[in-house]
Amino acid sequence: MKRERALIEKRRNEILEELKKREQLRVDDLARKWKVSPLTIRRDLKSLEEQKQIQRFHGGASLIQTEKTVNFADDYREQLSKYAASLVEDGDTIFINTSMTALYLIKYLGEKRVTVITNNGKVMGIEVPPNVSILLSGGELRYPKYAMVGEFALKNMEHLTAKKSFVGCSGLSAARGMTTEILNEVHVNRLMLEQVTGESYILADHSKIGRDSSFVSQDISKIRNLITDELVEQEQLELFREKNINVYQVGKESY
Repeated sequence: MKRERALIEKRRNEILEELKKREQLRVDDLARKWKVSPLTIRRDLKSLEEQKQIQRFHGGASLIQTEKTVNFADDYREQLSKYAASLVEDGDTIFINTSMTALYLIKYLGEKRVTVITNNGKVMGIEVPPNVSILLSGGELRYPKYAMVGEFALKNMEHLTAKKSFVGCSGLSAARGMTTEILNEVHVNRLMLEQVTGESYILADHSKIGRDSSFVSQDISKIRNLITDELVEQEQLELFREKNINVYQVGKESY
């Protein structure tokens, strides 16, 4: 009994450490990783929640966000935004999806004249430089992400082409490719990645790498470029490089 209790505590501590790396995880993924039943994992998560270390949601759990952890994550996402902005050239037309990391690259465009095509309704709540033109995809506005989706958005997007695209995701793995939790966003994301005359980039911080969400937006064989941060394990990055994906790893001191 004592040994069994020690194994349970060890697993729960390991789950907590994994959450610190990824921010949120799903029950099924945890059950596969530790080779136990989903019911066992739910008990583990309930215990950690009672200790006020995590918060559960339907099908998974996330780390409780303190000011320190939020600032830490935001620092890295800001670096991805800055790096992405450095890849935009004067006169470019670019696609940006519902990712806030991708959207915030607008803040770092400087005086470049850029046209942004986006289905991200939150663009109306940020400061846009006068040299940046915004073209909204239109469509059904879905909360809480303020995503513009549906047939109307798709019909509009089908007739548009951009020089480059910058898209975020819920998960990115060498096995399944780019994934999202929102089914309605799948086809818009795919159009943004494919209807470009230049390069398409996926922005994914360390919490998204190696993680699979519910719906595949783009197969791994069609992904060209990944922008991520310095906390990603090199083994994960090598899996992407083996798939002929260009990996741009940005550190906090890069800018």
